[in-house]
Amino acid sequence: MQKEIINSVLSGTDTLGILPTGGGKSITFQVPGMLIEGVVIVVTPLISLMKDQVDNLRKRGIRATYFHSGMTMRERNKAREYLFQGKAKFLYVSPERLAGDSFLYEIKPLKIALIVVDEAHCISQWGYDFRPSYLKIKRLRRLYPDIPVLALTASATREVAADICVQLEFPTTHNVFRSSIARDNLSYVVRNSDAKLYDILHILSSVKGSAIVYVRSRKKTREIAEFLYNYEISASHYHAALDPADKEERQTKWKDGEIRVMVATNAFGMGIDKADVRTVIHYDMPPSLEEYYQEAGRAGRDGRQAYAVLLTSNADKATLRRRLTMEFPPKEEIKNIYTLLCVFSHLGIGEGYDKLIDFDIIKFCSTFNLQENKVRPALRILSQAGYIEFIEEFENSSRVMVIVDRDDLYHTKLSSAEQDRLLTTLLRNYPGLFADYVFINENRIALLSGLPVETVYEKLVELSRQKIIHYIPRRRTPMLYFPTAMEEEKSVMIGRNVYEERKAVMSRRIEAMIDYGFSYEGCRLRKMMEYFGETSFADCGHCDSCRENLKKKGRKTHSEDLAKKLLEIFSTKGEEVTNAELKSSLGPELDAAVSILRNMAVEGRVRMTDNGWCLI
Repeated sequence: MQKEIINSVLSGTDTLGILPTGGGKSITFQVPGMLIEGVVIVVTPLISLMKDQVDNLRKRGIRATYFHSGMTMRERNKAREYLFQGKAKFLYVSPERLAGDSFLYEIKPLKIALIVVDEAHCISQWGYDFRPSYLKIKRLRRLYPDIPVLALTASATREVAADICVQLEFPTTHNVFRSSIARDNLSYVVRNSDAKLYDILHILSSVKGSAIVYVRSRKKTREIAEFLYNYEISASHYHAALDPADKEERQTKWKDGEIRVMVATNAFGMGIDKADVRTVIHYDMPPSLEEYYQEAGRAGRDGRQAYAVLLTSNADKATLRRRLTMEFPPKEEIKNIYTLLCVFSHLGIGEGYDKLIDFDIIKFCSTFNLQENKVRPALRILSQAGYIEFIEEFENSSRVMVIVDRDDLYHTKLSSAEQDRLLTTLLRNYPGLFADYVFINENRIALLSGLPVETVYEKLVELSRQKIIHYIPRRRTPMLYFPTAMEEEKSVMIGRNVYEERKAVMSRRIEAMIDYGFSYEGCRLRKMMEYFGETSFADCGHCDSCRENLKKKGRKTHSEDLAKKLLEIFSTKGEEVTNAELKSSLGPELDAAVSILRNMAVEGRVRMTDNGWCLI
């Protein structure tokens, strides 16, 4: 569908593209963006993904920059300068940047060619990952009413797809292109298991190559990775709370094949450019088929045979249904947590508009004696109600820019040999330092320069104080953004569309997931196709259900053939056939034939004699 989407965009028509995970969505706006005069604005929710796409474009000589809430004022000014000097063809923005009038006023003079909404299911109230900040995209749409909009997502039911078009105010003449979720090379398997860890070992021993094991808790990522490592399977773990440098190092090693298996929460995977994943195993059941499809679809992007395995146990049904209660705590608890968030952030009534703060959720829970598994759902609901934005996937790697020009740097007298060695290492290994902020890794710099890590930090700070560089150390905590000023607790509104209606939607999703894993006996792929509204219901032929049905069909066909053979023996030998004659005629099939004869005896078609069998 890439060509059809590109042609639709080039014709100036609002377009929704639904392409499977790994289906090449980025190319559908990058190609027309290079052909149309003007800037392409790309709205995307993940700051880390935003950075990766901009870096990849720049490597290809394509001009790009970004704005998000985590940038310093100096970084924003540099990005503005880059943008208004015509050095950016693609402008990536996080949705919360569209909330304030100042940003929209700044970009109004730009000639905009196309507006792209990535992960578009986030704008739908009925999408599994609804984010209120996405509703602000309408403001951008109204600023450029004649500019086409391209919305992209990997999975959307018919209901969600229709809602995306409504929320983005598509006119009646718009195009929707939906690629089938079916992939011939990907086999879906459900395995009921009382020993999931050993089943993972068995699967990884049977299917060679790179793999992902998804779990729903951070603690399990480490435990399962250690279990695999003890069985001499190269494995590491990944979750949102890891240090950014650790995340980058582990992801790089896994992508390069140094680590075979990544055990991870759903924080791992989006935007990963690795085509040769042979197996994706789900140790825990996801709460929806949307999430399962997205995560399972990271296997086999190279078109070769791959497997998506869901491990289930009898306890999983209750765990999923209990999740519904946990995800929707009582409204009064949610309102109280909002008040405590404001107190924690030192905000008073009427304060906090457009404020971004570091937010240590562990410290918050400890301060007010709260459980984290109750606070997180409350944060999500408050976010959907428009009171906060909890930015957990905050890109907080260290950044450096040289703020003196080359000639001045050449004549600058440095205060120590360590400073000189550090600066030389930076300039040799991080190109572009004079033009823009560059992400760095202090551990790597220490290795390259031969300096202790502590000395690297110390000298970077010294050079920053001397106004030679601007050094932004990595931040270790997520962020909390307040799009509105603090309100009194009694005035906080948690509407039906945020609470009751979304709870009902989540309940339907959970039951559909349970049906897929426990009740459904037909083709696994066909079940998902029906869920996403596809009308082609042919069985895939290679999921576990289809393979088992083929075996049953083969056994039935074999039994029918054997019954015919028995009747032929009776017609040849006469009404009575001895056991010796049966053994001579059937050989190794004798036991199966005797079983058929016993069934025929129950039906009153034959009877057993002293020496064999006789037709009735």
